[in-house]
Amino acid sequence: MGNLLSLTTFIPLLGAAILALFLRGNDAAAQKNAKWVAMATTVATFIVSLFILAGFDPANTGFQFVEERPWLLGMNYKMGVDGISVLFVMLTTFLMPLVIASCWNVESRVKEYMIAFLLLETLMLGVFMALDMVLFYLFFEAGLIPMFLIIGIWGGANRIYASFKFFLYTFLGSVLMLVAIVAMVFQAGTTDIPTLMTFQFASEDFSVLGIHIVGGMQTMLWLAFFASFAVKMPIWPVHTWLPDAHVQAPTAASVVLAAILLKMGGYGFLRFSLPMFPVGSDVLGPLVLWMSVIAIIYTSLVALVQEDMKKLIAYSSVAHMGYVTMGIFAVNQHGIDGAIFQMISHGFISGALFLCVGVIYDRMHTRDIDAYGGLVNRMPAYALIFLFFTMANVGLPGTSGFIGEFLVLMGIFQVNTWVAMFATTGVILSAAYALWLYRRVVMGELLKESLKSITDMTTRERFIFVPLVFMTLLLGVYPALVLDIIGPSVAALVENYDIATAGLNAVVTH
Repeated sequence: MGNLLSLTTFIPLLGAAILALFLRGNDAAAQKNAKWVAMATTVATFIVSLFILAGFDPANTGFQFVEERPWLLGMNYKMGVDGISVLFVMLTTFLMPLVIASCWNVESRVKEYMIAFLLLETLMLGVFMALDMVLFYLFFEAGLIPMFLIIGIWGGANRIYASFKFFLYTFLGSVLMLVAIVAMVFQAGTTDIPTLMTFQFASEDFSVLGIHIVGGMQTMLWLAFFASFAVKMPIWPVHTWLPDAHVQAPTAASVVLAAILLKMGGYGFLRFSLPMFPVGSDVLGPLVLWMSVIAIIYTSLVALVQEDMKKLIAYSSVAHMGYVTMGIFAVNQHGIDGAIFQMISHGFISGALFLCVGVIYDRMHTRDIDAYGGLVNRMPAYALIFLFFTMANVGLPGTSGFIGEFLVLMGIFQVNTWVAMFATTGVILSAAYALWLYRRVVMGELLKESLKSITDMTTRERFIFVPLVFMTLLLGVYPALVLDIIGPSVAALVENYDIATAGLNAVVTH
């Protein structure tokens, strides 16, 4: 059990190696075997990860299951989880078997497709477990490569443009983070994340090129990390890569992108920005709050005019991530609890919505909203599932979508009532675009000849949605399942932040 985190992280890599080394041929039997090996690997990873959750002590606000051994140039291979990261690990291992199940109709280069997803799972898990700054950066950046290949090889007609845009946006943002990591190592003399979380980086004001920098080195380091995490989430105005990536990506890639990869940005803010640069966060936090408001309102309005289902849901994701950044930089218990809950909930709901699009795309090979209408007449089971997740996305009480948004708005109301007021309009706008989409795709008469022979969901497709429905309902009626785990760690984070920023007057320089 001492290497439980490493075992969980590298089981998918082992599965990828088995596929690469031992599976030969490209006939139907070989393709089926590749899918079953990938499925068995992801299920095994989820089962092993359950031991992490079972052995986790929420009352302990430190890192647990810590593994450490010498690695490279004085740096350590160090892994661990706390109340903030453990649920992201569980979200990843829970969703990946469903992602593999959604790939069952793929027929092109199946072995390579499965290898890419297994590699991606290892790299995503590594991000949430790494406790060494360099190790974190390697996992964080390497995750771009499988997703770049998945979009570029198995994506839609404009996949090359979308994959390069995705890669360049996220990579360029991360270059600044690498520069900041080097500066931190020179100043602190270590790459150990728990040590850096308690290290007091310089916060005295200074001027650069005639610009007065409030918060000194902390503000500069905060900006460098913000550039990387803001693009990854993404935050307005660096969000434009996401709709293109979603539209061109295959369904399974869209699920992973929305449900897990975007959460790395929010996790980065919680793991690095708040604890390591509290003064910088305090200085620039108000700016992030207003950027989040713009993201919520602007991307919701853009979603209203979309004609592509995937693009509409992609803009919806940007709007929902606006609530996440808002909750994080409220820096109080309600706000951060709500932000983490929103990220977990969004993982289930957005993943399910992209799977809903995938179900009808597999039948009709178009995502154009105008190509559909009246599907309830031929696909009643699909209509019910789509309605459930549409309501959850809107934030219907009783679903997990309501809890996250409610907690965030409670948290932000304690900090800035104007921000809270404008952010609340996002709830109304989300109802507008989500119900508009559902109305045009599902309701009404079945008039189009091409739809009159469409079939309802298969048993496999229904099976994929069952755990997503279950978790969305469970967290909606029993949110303590998440809040009891994250609560103590969030309380410790907020307490340390308040101590570090005590007496500072937040000033935003222009």
